[in-house]
Amino acid sequence: MQKQSGKSGGTGGGTPAKRGRPFGSTTGGGAAAAAAAAAVVDPGASAALVGPSLQVLSALSDQNNKRIVLALQSGLKSEILWALNALTVLSFKEKDDQRRDTTPLAKVPGLLDALLQVIDEWRDISMPKDHLKPPRVRTLGANTTLSGFGQENMEKVYSDTATTSNNDQSKTEDSSVTKKRAASFWFDEDGLFNNDDEGRAERQQCAIAASNIIRNFSFMPENEIIMVQHRHCLESIFHCLEDQNREDDELITNMVETLVNLAPVLDLRIFSSSKPSFIKMTEKGAVHAIMGMLSSSVKPWHCAAAELIGRLIINPDNEPFLLPVIPQIYKRLVDLLSVPAYDAQAAAVSALYNVAEVNMDCRLKLASERWAVDRLLKIVKTPHPVPEVCRKTSMILESLVSEPQNRMHLLVHENTFAEILTSEGKYSDTFARILYELTARPSNKVTSGQAIWGNIN
Repeated sequence: MQKQSGKSGGTGGGTPAKRGRPFGSTTGGGAAAAAAAAAVVDPGASAALVGPSLQVLSALSDQNNKRIVLALQSGLKSEILWALNALTVLSFKEKDDQRRDTTPLAKVPGLLDALLQVIDEWRDISMPKDHLKPPRVRTLGANTTLSGFGQENMEKVYSDTATTSNNDQSKTEDSSVTKKRAASFWFDEDGLFNNDDEGRAERQQCAIAASNIIRNFSFMPENEIIMVQHRHCLESIFHCLEDQNREDDELITNMVETLVNLAPVLDLRIFSSSKPSFIKMTEKGAVHAIMGMLSSSVKPWHCAAAELIGRLIINPDNEPFLLPVIPQIYKRLVDLLSVPAYDAQAAAVSALYNVAEVNMDCRLKLASERWAVDRLLKIVKTPHPVPEVCRKTSMILESLVSEPQNRMHLLVHENTFAEILTSEGKYSDTFARILYELTARPSNKVTSGQAIWGNIN
């Protein structure tokens, strides 16, 4: 067991400040991580190192890469649980974690596909029958007697082909009972998953654990490029978001947080690329799924969706897919500004800050949105407990007043601007520039009227 070194590992020190869990997110999967940590903690470590920190073998992933992937593909409960526990530990990093993984986990051949297979297996049985998609082609174990995906070959393996005498019918009945009991071995703890409620619950927990691991992958910068170029991964994530009303809440939360972390380097054009598609998804469908999350009443979901939109639109390649729904985005974000929760307000301001910088049309639509300016001013006047949110709000107002067509919408609030200028010192320069734009330019009616009155005198 190797101890932590004093040097920082990987690219942990260069993580951008904007990375992290979305506003309003809840923590999940702690129990699974704690249970998995017990298997890899160094028993001889000093008491100072034992506790919230995880002592992990640096070569654990290298030595077991192939075994982990095969365990996830096996369909056996004990193997899948072992692999999920190991990956939960390997994919978890605290802020000041000093350990160094020799191989980025997302680059392990077949690992992402194996995790997605665990999620797909659950979704295949979790969806109602009237919403089932066409069955996927199963290649793993296609030529073997037991594929690990169900009971399709159970009769072939455990059927009694020996002929019995008609005079001893009781022995035949006993033999059939014995055969059924032998077959049940595969459905014990070390066997396959049952098709009853207990088996469904076990598959659901495995799918949630797999989604938590994928989410943990997204926090590591070295995994970003691999994940955003993995079409099957993105298609599975967006399909889960589409089914937010029917899918497990924790699974959806993990998926949307994964997208938030990948958003700065995510290009929606991957859904129209030449890469093979495993689940049908288009750019329009992806945006529709995001809008569904934004309109959700669950706070972690709509906060994460707002932050996701703000990060996606920074990429000019994503603008054509988001611009058609800008009016709906503005309407929902302005609604979030009135929510008493500070994290919802912060997420909405963060998204508006980026969207308002896209083009002039976006600024015009935001200024004309009902209650938009009032609620932005209220955040500064209250003020919001996070100074950065107030700063971004004032910058949004300054970008709105830079458009001459917006001055009539903002001129109504001239007294409020002056009040904030005189009472708040932090943003006095910004609001001084806003008042200058409103009152000193010859294009607005107030200064024009003053100029006419001066000419008459």
